[in-house]
Amino acid sequence: MKLRVLILGYGEMGHAMEYLLAVRHDVRIWNMGEVLKGSHRTLEEEVAEAQVVLFCLPVNPHFEIASRIEPHLAAGSVCLSIAKGLDESGRTAAQVFDRVFAGRHHYGVIYGPMISEEIRAGRHGFADAVLSDAADFEVVHSLFRGSTLVCQQASDMHGRSWSVILKNVYAIMFGVADELDLGKNMRGHLMVAAIAELSGIVQAFGGQAHTPYSYAGLGDLMTTGTSEDSHHHELGRQLVRGEWSDISGEGVHTLRMVEKFHVFDWHAYPLFSLAHDVVSHPETLPERVEEYLKFLRGMESCPI
Repeated sequence: MKLRVLILGYGEMGHAMEYLLAVRHDVRIWNMGEVLKGSHRTLEEEVAEAQVVLFCLPVNPHFEIASRIEPHLAAGSVCLSIAKGLDESGRTAAQVFDRVFAGRHHYGVIYGPMISEEIRAGRHGFADAVLSDAADFEVVHSLFRGSTLVCQQASDMHGRSWSVILKNVYAIMFGVADELDLGKNMRGHLMVAAIAELSGIVQAFGGQAHTPYSYAGLGDLMTTGTSEDSHHHELGRQLVRGEWSDISGEGVHTLRMVEKFHVFDWHAYPLFSLAHDVVSHPETLPERVEEYLKFLRGMESCPI
């Protein structure tokens, strides 16, 4: 089934989605206030004819753009987001869509290991699709059928959203461990500890305990935490090297939003607390890492 698809945003993932979809579908692209691919019509006019609206944007502009297009969405269309962050109000893309679209339009999120460079090189990506109406998976299946993105239907939208967002925080610690030369065994610990903490956090939000053991959780953490060209892995290395002039990224922003809005009791999670402390106060990194290792050895109480 050929679909009319409107991609919002033309950064790395916008280009990757165009690569996946343009051969089989009628793809239009909107970026920075103008329609780049398709006719020279307005965003509202393109939205009115789109069967799928794909948000390849950071989460920050989601609320503004979703609110703008909501009155113009075609009946039966579905809005999908791949954004893996929190906006300035501490909301996930799914929470933004809940606020703007719930009860009026269908929506969903697509999360997993989807490195844009690999997709554009013809390599496979893998994702969970979680939808407000499960019947829309037929549209998602048609969207990616025959492409190199393996997309499976999943549940627990908010649990998967938090898994994919918080994994960026934990990925920083993989870079820290590698730069400190703590060894490959430490990577194994970090993976187990991170997923266990994510499971606890997701359950605290009312999600399912097994949700982090998914493409959106374990799959994306494995990719981000162990890839040498990952921004968050490199950020961890920079923290150890004392390169603190540009401490930025989705994981850093997530830490700030979690603290600002008291999203959950992060003090209850030792590895998350360690990531928070070494990002917020990088000068304490050697001491905090050693405290954490002593805690693991049973030599100290839980460090906070």
